[in-house]
Amino acid sequence: MNQQENATKATVMFYNVENLFPPDPVARKNFNPKFSGLTNWNKERYENKLQKIAKVFDLVKMQYSQLPLLVGLSEVQGKVPLKALLEQPTFENRFEFVLYESLDERGVDVALLYDRTRVEVLESRPLVYFFNIPDSDPENYDTTRDVLYCKIRFQSVVFHLYVLHLPSKRADNINAPKRAFILSDLKKEFERHSTTQEPVLLMGDFNEDPTSGMIQDVLKSQGQKELLRNPFLQLYQSHVFSAYHKRQGLLFDQILLSPQFFEQSALLQFSNAKVFNHAKLATWDRKSSGRPYRTYAGRRYLGGFSDHFPVLIEFKILLNRPQDEDHAN
Repeated sequence: MNQQENATKATVMFYNVENLFPPDPVARKNFNPKFSGLTNWNKERYENKLQKIAKVFDLVKMQYSQLPLLVGLSEVQGKVPLKALLEQPTFENRFEFVLYESLDERGVDVALLYDRTRVEVLESRPLVYFFNIPDSDPENYDTTRDVLYCKIRFQSVVFHLYVLHLPSKRADNINAPKRAFILSDLKKEFERHSTTQEPVLLMGDFNEDPTSGMIQDVLKSQGQKELLRNPFLQLYQSHVFSAYHKRQGLLFDQILLSPQFFEQSALLQFSNAKVFNHAKLATWDRKSSGRPYRTYAGRRYLGGFSDHFPVLIEFKILLNRPQDEDHAN
């Protein structure tokens, strides 16, 4: 039987969910906490947000016949909203999550959702970064979101997964050196995995487009050995975007893969990359047609899904690899 015929499919997804925060406490006299930083972020809006994000997964399931094996998330504040999200019917009580609360100044974290019936998380840890610490006073620490590391087993394949949300674009791009430092530090890990032929998957909101020099740099070792491939480069060059800033299309959301996922004999074999820009996730405003239907536009509540579209990688799962056949004989 042809290998391509003897295959099923699976997806891996990343989604910046735009401020998935628990609701702020009800305001009382002389006490009006805004832990979220959002305007009137109450229980009703929070529950609508959970239902909206669950609807995204319904649409993914409808298109791909099943939910992703793994889902990286960013802009999640703590474990409470993740627990509530996974209680939504679409997840069928099959998913669990990994999250470490970081020292990010807004309290937003990255997380991993995984289908425990299909994959196993063997180990996990946060990679923590501090910048420009002038003294020992924690109030002066320049912190950012952690990078989440997980070691994953899918059937006979074990691979290293990283989920990140690099420091955001700001005036004069002052956070660019921080993004470059984190990627350079991660590159050392990828080089170490490369020496032992261990597959790597890196997903996240890079706050850089695929053509960025710092992303290009992480793809190869100092000796120009290929460490990762970025299938989202071609999408970006074809003007396919996951987010927008003013009139500019952006593809900050990307999933990078080590060469092992592209081999013909791989159990998990790369098939294609996609921005999941389903029409039901897009705004109906004529001026912003085709862009993500956001939850907020500045302080104005819109009630949408997120200001980013999800991105996905589709894999072929080869059911009968040559090495498996040899072993059986």
